[in-house]
Amino acid sequence: MICNTAVSAIAEEQEATSLETMTVTAQKQEEDVQDVSMGVTAFDDQAIEDIKIESVAELADYVPNLMIYETGIEMRGQPIMRGVSASGTSENSTAVGLYVDGVPTLSSFGFGAGFVDIERIEVLRGPQGTLYGKNTEAGVINIITRQPDNTFRGKISTELAEDSKYKGMASLSGPLQKDKLFFSIAGEYEQKDGYIEDIATGDTLDDREHWFGRGKLRWTPLDNLDISLIVSRLSRDDGGARMNLSLEGAASLGLAAPQDRKYGKNVDLYRDTDSDMQALKVVYDINETYTLTSITARKKFTSKTSDDWGFSSAEMMETASEDENCTISQELRLNAGIGKLKWIAGLYFDDDHIESRLKKTLSGTVTRDRETNGNSYAVFGQASYFLTQRINLVGGLRFEEQDMKYKNYLMDTSGDDSWNDISPKAALEYHITPDIMSYVSISKGYRSGGFNQQTENEQYASYDEETLWSYELGVKSAFFDRRLIVNGAVYYMDINNMQVSEAVSPSETYITNAAEATATGAELEITARIAQGLTLTAGFGYCDITFDEYQDQLGDYGGNHNTFAPDYTFNLGAQYRHAGGMYARVDLLGYGKIYFDKANEYSRAPYELVNLKIGYEREHFDVYLYGKNIFDKEYDSVGWYNGFYTVYSDPREIGLQLTYRF
Repeated sequence: MICNTAVSAIAEEQEATSLETMTVTAQKQEEDVQDVSMGVTAFDDQAIEDIKIESVAELADYVPNLMIYETGIEMRGQPIMRGVSASGTSENSTAVGLYVDGVPTLSSFGFGAGFVDIERIEVLRGPQGTLYGKNTEAGVINIITRQPDNTFRGKISTELAEDSKYKGMASLSGPLQKDKLFFSIAGEYEQKDGYIEDIATGDTLDDREHWFGRGKLRWTPLDNLDISLIVSRLSRDDGGARMNLSLEGAASLGLAAPQDRKYGKNVDLYRDTDSDMQALKVVYDINETYTLTSITARKKFTSKTSDDWGFSSAEMMETASEDENCTISQELRLNAGIGKLKWIAGLYFDDDHIESRLKKTLSGTVTRDRETNGNSYAVFGQASYFLTQRINLVGGLRFEEQDMKYKNYLMDTSGDDSWNDISPKAALEYHITPDIMSYVSISKGYRSGGFNQQTENEQYASYDEETLWSYELGVKSAFFDRRLIVNGAVYYMDINNMQVSEAVSPSETYITNAAEATATGAELEITARIAQGLTLTAGFGYCDITFDEYQDQLGDYGGNHNTFAPDYTFNLGAQYRHAGGMYARVDLLGYGKIYFDKANEYSRAPYELVNLKIGYEREHFDVYLYGKNIFDKEYDSVGWYNGFYTVYSDPREIGLQLTYRF
């Protein structure tokens, strides 16, 4: 009896100090994250709350070799993964795909999401062309929201912080009819004063305000049929851009030297954006072997803006814009598991519609009026087979074709083009022990082609797709009864037909496929449960990405670093949670040097930030004091946009958070 009690106590202690396993759907089927042969960083709902991740940009702080470059313009963040990115002004492409419940965002327009009632987030590093297709050449961010079920649950949270910040969040879910019909609703409201001062009035010019809401209705009429209808809306009502002219930019316009975090204007500044999503997801378990999944979705992003890009009271660069980006998508896939063999096959289609209009605010002169329409079609498949008890072979292939056309109403020009790509993947996994798996993989990704709609030169009217081949060697391991998890990878990437800005003459610059580049890098993630309640985390990414070939009429850039590619990223964290309710966490975050231009003349220096969170937790309520960038570190981007602008970094935020659960 005493012996059994001792054994039971030891087992309970081991369970309390072991790190939790996590099931992910990175490869569109359920797997243990430690069994996925690629770099994957995953966060469950508890980790998202513990770290206090509130945006895609903050998520990137905790993922090796991922950065969201903040352009000073909300909902226009530029994702960079493993040193690869698309232009932040690109209307129809990005290097990193963002998926929310399987619904894609494949451009920098509207690259954001509401972080309320999230079940987990998965960040996939490396090309994902086989299963995800276009515009995922560097990776994918998957956000999976919580499914309602028979458990009735709710949460209310509120925050007060510096700069008159107020934030309120609420979620509620449960059954409408037990075992058959379920609902969930989640919402968030936030407002915060800006930190850019109007030189004339002293008022802040960049106040921020946003609303987010999501509703989900889940119906399970049969034991093997699961139907979910999801509707969400993210609306922002923001002020001016968080940037200014640089010294060089002001001098080129004949203006006085700019003041730090102060500027003038002669028009009202606003940026109103809406991101709407509707999706229908149907999962049908045909039998124990086959599962059929359908995701039908519509996502629409609209923005109306008024800006003064001269950042002064002088009349010169005032603009007003109206943009719309709408995508209707359909994916149908069949999953199967037959003994040692697992496979997935699918079809994908989308329809894109983009409108963009720009005018000079004071004169009303229209300077841009264009429309782009396109369709994509794809067929894909991937399979894995255990050749032996320890060796698993993975292979996949995707064929995708994209047709696009544009109309420039201002110049009375039009054009069309099409691109297609075959994206294969192959991986060999060797399970050294049940807790240690090594792998080697080769995969391909690509980024969509597009148009230079402002040119009358047929030679530069369109540009082709960019392709990337990646070769990766990695290991995933757990030690000491899962008290220590160590995952690492090294990679080499070969980028062809790289989409870059080419000066075809001293006065003309277009996007072309003028460059070739290669990259080498490494990633390491460590999680250690030192004692019951005490967890240490570390993540490190290194990337060296340079142009092998790249020259235009203004120079030769061979050997230079790719733009917006930090040479390293890191995060170090320590977290303690006591059974009595005390909670504390501290994180050190860092990014290496980045260049803003192809000549590598303008750059941002490396920087580090410290975040802190302490609190008291009970079964139904929590109270926290938190700080982001607690030492108020400035890491402004001086020289962005070819030296013309300075993009300001966010200041410190210290706040109080209260949460009630029921």
